[in-house]
Amino acid sequence: MTHETVTLSDAAARRIATILRSDSHNNAMRVSVEGGGCSGFSYKFDLVDSSNDDDLVLEKDEAKVLIDSLSLVYMGGSEIDFVDNLLGQSFQIKNPNAVASCGCGTSFSI
Repeated sequence: MTHETVTLSDAAARRIATILRSDSHNNAMRVSVEGGGCSGFSYKFDLVDSSNDDDLVLEKDEAKVLIDSLSLVYMGGSEIDFVDNLLGQSFQIKNPNAVASCGCGTSFSI
C-alpha cells in the first residue's frame, strides 16, 4: 500500500466549499475509512469544526478536507471527486489501492 497523498478534484472542492459556506458551525469535511460495507471497508463523510494533530489537511480554494492518519493508509494516492449524473449526486473516492468495490462507490476492499 502506498502512503501517497490524497487529491481533491475541482468538482469536489466546489461542492465542499458550497456545503461549508451553508454550515456556520463546521469548517471542514472529514473523510475516513471504517470497517464494514459490502466490500469490507467503507468511506465516511462528516462535517467537523476542528482537526486532529495527525490529520492530513487538504485545502483547495474554499474547501477543506481532513483525513486521519489511519484512514490515509488505505486512501494513499486516491482522488476525492464529486459526481453529478443521472444516478444522482455523490462524493466518490477513486482509490488505486482498492481491488474490489461496490456499485454504490462507498465500499471497497484491499
